[in-house]
Amino acid sequence: MPARHLEVGPEVPAALVDNLAALRTELTVPDAFPAEVTAAAVQAAANPRLPEQDLTALAFVTIDPPGARDLDQAVFIERQDAGFLVWYAIADVAAFVTAGDPIDLEARRRGQTLYAPDHRTPLHPPELSEDAASLLADQVRPACVWRIELDANGNQTAATVSRALVRSRAQMTYEQVQTQLDDGSATASLQLLKEVGLLREQAEQARGGVSLNLPEQEIDTSSGDWTLAFRTPLPVEGWNAQISLLTGMAAAGIMLSGRTGILRTLPPAEDKALASLRRTATALGITWSAETPYPDFVRSLDPAQPAHAAMMNACTMLFRGAGYLAFVDEAAVETQHAAIAADYAHCTAPLRRLVDRWALEACLALSAGEAVPEWVTSSLPEIPALMQSSDQRAKKYEREIVDLVEAYRLAPRVGQSFEGVVVDVEDDRKSGRLTVAEVAVEATIKGAELPLGETVRATLAKADPTTRTVSFEFNA
Repeated sequence: MPARHLEVGPEVPAALVDNLAALRTELTVPDAFPAEVTAAAVQAAANPRLPEQDLTALAFVTIDPPGARDLDQAVFIERQDAGFLVWYAIADVAAFVTAGDPIDLEARRRGQTLYAPDHRTPLHPPELSEDAASLLADQVRPACVWRIELDANGNQTAATVSRALVRSRAQMTYEQVQTQLDDGSATASLQLLKEVGLLREQAEQARGGVSLNLPEQEIDTSSGDWTLAFRTPLPVEGWNAQISLLTGMAAAGIMLSGRTGILRTLPPAEDKALASLRRTATALGITWSAETPYPDFVRSLDPAQPAHAAMMNACTMLFRGAGYLAFVDEAAVETQHAAIAADYAHCTAPLRRLVDRWALEACLALSAGEAVPEWVTSSLPEIPALMQSSDQRAKKYEREIVDLVEAYRLAPRVGQSFEGVVVDVEDDRKSGRLTVAEVAVEATIKGAELPLGETVRATLAKADPTTRTVSFEFNA
């Protein structure tokens, strides 16, 4: 099953150390930063380009997983007339990085931060990503600050972005914010995060979009060994995500109006893929009537239920062909992101994702009525390919790590029988995919006349951490 995020942990079982190292070599995951890159980062951290505008009076806070240091976003929301005013501060990487310098060139080689349970491979040197450029609490930082006006229904009425100094008041976790919202002790801004988040979720539903509030497949090391478990996302995670989506949509609008920028795109789902997803629902015992549209079906799922959690992970495979569309001095076509059901751009995680720096620079210039910098327009056509390559490596890295841990956990149980559902089969019906709820695994199954959509008992034939493979055999 695909994982949304893997928590970084300190302990690695000896049996996995070599396999993880081999995987990094296989996927050419970057190692430590070259000396000249680190030296440039140290110099940049000491000499940032600071903006004149001062917004340190705004009570921004960051909301991230526990222990995070690469803090890209800080939020502050207030009421305005009959609506809302959303302030969203994004780390200003360009205050430290210059096009063509060693940090920039290395970032283009990396593409994005890569996560593993034992190791984090950052996009930028930690001197920047976890220190000088990060929106750490009680530190004055340069930022790209979005000012987005919403009406009473949460619909955007205006949006601008400009550079400013900011100071986060607190580094909060999702659990802390959810607790404060539940017990009534949250600040007015955080209470409005909930209010605006709910309104934006309603707007998403109205336009036909859908957000997959996926269970996080985490690797738990608390017992001294590695196990896989699903963590049900908190409601505040969805509300916070809506602020990022709102900002990405605002950015897309600015760049489309200015005829220069870079969008995140996703074509509509193919009928074949939708039919396969409906078979998966049947196999998992989940009712999905023919009259229920896909977005409404997804919203009906409860990630706390194992079968529904598996279904939500299967839904990640519905839309294929996500990419980036760069355009310079021209009207862009085929721009929409089908899952969001709107035009959208990545622009809220520049510490961890390369493309965001280009989108932010385009939006900053266009919002100010200025020409987009030449370094942006000249290099924009290169970014989609760089990001595609990086995305492929990141997804394979995460998937292979999960496969490795699944094989590691199941290796002692080879030869045992498991109950699962056949969620997909090849045309010859001799090979397919089996979902086993007991161990939250989806793996290859082989056998004659595999019964698609039916519950079967299958024998675990292979669980090899070295090759990161798990397979089952079915005998009718």
